[in-house]
Amino acid sequence: MKPLLHSHRWVAREPDWTVAAIAGFGAGGILMLLELAFDVAMGLDPWRPPRLIAAMLLGDSVLQGAGYSMPVLVAALVVHYILGIFFGFVLAAVVAPFHLDSSLALVLATGALFGAVLYLFNFHVIAGVLTWFEELRGWTTLLGHVVFGIVTAGVYRQLERPTG
Repeated sequence: MKPLLHSHRWVAREPDWTVAAIAGFGAGGILMLLELAFDVAMGLDPWRPPRLIAAMLLGDSVLQGAGYSMPVLVAALVVHYILGIFFGFVLAAVVAPFHLDSSLALVLATGALFGAVLYLFNFHVIAGVLTWFEELRGWTTLLGHVVFGIVTAGVYRQLERPTG
């Protein structure tokens, strides 16, 4: 059981990297499903976001196509899951040393803020280089990234193993 009161100053505390990878992987899957659901609900091509993501690996020529493509989908899944795991590591590296996992409310708020910052970074900084991501800017993508952060943080807190 976690203590009710905890100092949130930095303390050398190693994140649980395995759990961070699991949390980021799982939350990445949820984010992909949310993107698909939002696109279907809004009458948009649900295969467009996978093309935008796959272009990171396959090049921007995949942006010329439309609809379903197995190679595009596989590339998008690979990129999305690798990034999900990476950002799970980043979130754990912030949460663990500051004991932001000392309460469920705190870790979920941290995750939500992390997701919002991740959205801003991906779609307003990285989009300066990968310009095709500009078309994904909007409230649904922001909401999806906030949910990604919340799920990653919640799963991390639930599954992390006590350290030394």
